Amino acid sequence: MDKTRRNFMKDAGVLTAGVVTVSLASKDAAAETRDTGGDPSKRWAMVVDLRKCIACQACSVACIMENKVPYDNFRTIVSTYEVKDGDKVGIFMLPRLCNHCEEPACIPVCPVGATYQKKDGIVVVDNTRCVGCGYCVQACPYDARFINPKTRTADKCTFCTHRLEAGLLPACVETCVGGARVIGDIKDPNSEASKLLATNEVKVLRPEMNTQPHVYYIGLDSRFQGKVGGEEALWRPGRDHEESLR
Repeated sequence: MDKTRRNFMKDAGVLTAGVVTVSLASKDAAAETRDTGGDPSKRWAMVVDLRKCIACQACSVACIMENKVPYDNFRTIVSTYEVKDGDKVGIFMLPRLCNHCEEPACIPVCPVGATYQKKDGIVVVDNTRCVGCGYCVQACPYDARFINPKTRTADKCTFCTHRLEAGLLPACVETCVGGARVIGDIKDPNSEASKLLATNEVKVLRPEMNTQPHVYYIGLDSRFQGKVGGEEALWRPGRDHEESLR
């Protein structure tokens, strides 16, 4: 692109990202007019009790079926790590998903305002607006986003907000064999999630990022707080699962 054209596009308020051209002039207007939804009196959060997780991946399978997650991608998964202590070898399980942060790193980098936070704290993506630039995928400290190969837009866990709005539990919570996942309104001191936070020592992943994540872990070894790089698990979504969704 020559210098004259670059200056023209800069003056016109246009951003180019690879083959994607986005008008920045519409971003603020879109943000002002969008109904973010969600009940502002609630703040959804998830508490994961690692003492109860058996890495059965029922949560991962349920999420795939509920949200039609494409092959070799995930909205939630249980990563497994081999742990050695002298001659002993064990397995550490770490369920991972979008952390629905109070200060999400994914929102300010979106050039079109497609990623936003609902009034109840749930972070979602407007797929009719997303241009698939992948900036949010790179910005997420938790390796919890991907570009959906079918829709060509950003995808991630939504806490199954469509189910919450219908009075149902997220698919991963409903199918958790050991009852390791609990979701609740932490503005309500009587919710199960609030009680767990009040009576247990909890940790979050990558606290140094200052995003204030709202997925809390009971029994998380501090040595694993930074283990969010997408390490291969013993099980991952396979092509057979994708075929079953067609």
